[in-house]
Amino acid sequence: MTNRLHVLAIGNAIVDVIARAEDTFLADQGLVKGAMRLIDEAEATRLYGLMGPGREVSGGSAANSIAGLAALGAKVGFIGRVRDDQLGGVFAHDIRALGVEYTTEPATDGPATARCLVLVTPDGQRTMNTFLGASTQLSSADIDAAQVARADVLYIEGYLWDAPAAKQAIVDAIRIAHRHGNRVAFTLSDPFCVDRHRAEFLDLVRGHVDVLFANEVELKSLYQTEDFDQALDQLACVCDIAAVTRSEHGVVVLTPEERHIVAAEPGVTVVDTTGAGDLFASGFLHGLTAHRPLAECGRIGCIAAAEAISHIGARPEADLKALVAARLG
Repeated sequence: MTNRLHVLAIGNAIVDVIARAEDTFLADQGLVKGAMRLIDEAEATRLYGLMGPGREVSGGSAANSIAGLAALGAKVGFIGRVRDDQLGGVFAHDIRALGVEYTTEPATDGPATARCLVLVTPDGQRTMNTFLGASTQLSSADIDAAQVARADVLYIEGYLWDAPAAKQAIVDAIRIAHRHGNRVAFTLSDPFCVDRHRAEFLDLVRGHVDVLFANEVELKSLYQTEDFDQALDQLACVCDIAAVTRSEHGVVVLTPEERHIVAAEPGVTVVDTTGAGDLFASGFLHGLTAHRPLAECGRIGCIAAAEAISHIGARPEADLKALVAARLG
């Protein structure tokens, strides 16, 4: 099929507002550094008024991954709901300008387009305050079965599990993907997200997900253990492929039969960790859909993640395709 997609992602369609902040600001606001919390529209307005100068860029975890994949030359699509407002127009323009197939119709009523207020501290950590807005209205009606059927990989972000209608849309999309012999990839997204949905996420990993993305903290939370190796052993028994990132310690890529430890890229100055996991998934899925060995998929993911943390913002700024070609040799 000539119009096949390498990856189709389902995620929250969010516009990020990114600003620098001191640790004292986070403490004054009662924010947990490095975490994501869900806020309502009133809190989004209040916190925005207290933040320093920021810049607006289209974001959302899965959308960031799709942007990275597009930069790597993959054929990709995205499903996510916005409102027919200014930020909704910004999001739709930005993602289509990258060459992403994005056909989700904007909502004409209901909550405003989602936005995430991202506070970046001097150590590069990002603290996210997310108003999900219109993205919570995603439903099975937004899932194009034909589009899902022609994607080699269906990639889903765990954050979507907070909205009941979106959860059902995910379940329906997974069934369609597997019915057509396609892979399903899932990211745990955030340790607090895991805490909210642990039992359902465990069920997903055991029986419905072919490729899992997590970081070390999320994986420990999933299996409620502080023993990382024990968590890896449990994961290896139930998941076809998993990639578990460990910040500066690189990533562990595993299957029931294989385990690869891939080092992080050396010599990277951390400016902003926003999107590191998202861009790791970009690189890994690019390698996977190109039928590269798993260890090499992990390496491509680390290269993409290193680019993401070298500047403010979660979307790639360098030529990722050229960067990967140069680093892999």
